[in-house]
Amino acid sequence: MTMSPHEVQAYVLTYLESLDCQIMERSPAHVTVKLSPEADKALTNRPYYWGFVERTGAPAETMSFTFIFDPDSYQQAIEAAEAKAAQTSPPVVTDPAGTNGVTNGNTPGEPPKDTILGRYFGITPSLPQLGPGRILREDVVYGSRRLQQIFGAAREGGAFVNLFEQAAKRQLRATAPAVYEPWLGVCFKVEFACDLKREELHFLGISLRSGEIIEKFGTKLNRRDLSPRLAENMHVQTAKVSLSDAGAALESHLTNRLQKLDYSWAEKAQERLDLELDVLDTYYEAVLREDMPEVESTENLTSGTETGHSDRTTPVLLRPVIALTNAESIGADVELAAEAAVQIDTETDAEEEKAKQAAIDREAMKLQYETRRTEMIWQYEPKVKVTAISSGMFHLR
Repeated sequence: MTMSPHEVQAYVLTYLESLDCQIMERSPAHVTVKLSPEADKALTNRPYYWGFVERTGAPAETMSFTFIFDPDSYQQAIEAAEAKAAQTSPPVVTDPAGTNGVTNGNTPGEPPKDTILGRYFGITPSLPQLGPGRILREDVVYGSRRLQQIFGAAREGGAFVNLFEQAAKRQLRATAPAVYEPWLGVCFKVEFACDLKREELHFLGISLRSGEIIEKFGTKLNRRDLSPRLAENMHVQTAKVSLSDAGAALESHLTNRLQKLDYSWAEKAQERLDLELDVLDTYYEAVLREDMPEVESTENLTSGTETGHSDRTTPVLLRPVIALTNAESIGADVELAAEAAVQIDTETDAEEEKAKQAAIDREAMKLQYETRRTEMIWQYEPKVKVTAISSGMFHLR
């Protein structure tokens, strides 16, 4: 889903006008607006400033913005305006003072203003404008952070409303007051989701006096003039149905309506899910059935080494005549035993490391399999989700 620059501008202007913001300049590509206090609190994130204003009672200064909805068109309009101004402007007169056109913010032909910086450092360029008169510039396109903030502020501020139908002028002069009937209206969003997705909006209304439920409640409201202010010479009837019971009745009504729909799409989605899970199970079947490699423990290898040494016959010292020959043979046997022990220890360490790495790889593969299976179920499993996105009390004649 996306929105064109025209749709974004229409939405933002509707939000700004509903909050009584002052539109100072407007074109097809941008709008310059001075925010109202309510809009400033919602969009500028200045809680300390508004806390100071509320504590001290000081007059509030809201911020001003230039929201650009089509940056390319806006830039072309700016360049065209500058080119037109350059053509109609008078020729530049040589400055005898040698200031090279720098006038410290003064218009041509006027004497330069005497400033403190000018006394010590000569002519200085004008500083950027700060303070309440500053107008910030932002690009508001689909996906921008400012538009997402406006979406959130509109969703939070318009989650619940309390509106009254405005009476005709003759009713204000009538002797008997007109009677309002209270209605609870809820806009439900229904999502039919699997690997595909479809959304529907159901705006239902229920009378808190009779319990009557009306579908497409918005069409009934569109023909009426609604305002948050209670009109004069009007009387609001007491509700006979509580809000909790009315909300439960609307949910039950919507559930019964959804149960009568055709859910062949869910059966097809379940078939696609089963097929994808079969492919996934087949892919990981060889890995999941693989056995852990068996490696002899260090104790068994050590005991075997000790047994081999114990079976060896201890050389007996002979007569001094042949002592030299026996000493050489004994040294050779000791060296061979030491080399065999080192070789066995090295092979044992390598087998242990190989077994540990195989166990780590197997656990990682199990985790990967479970993760992919969970993601596939989340993507393909058919589901119906119902959300109440907005509601309100409507007092109608």
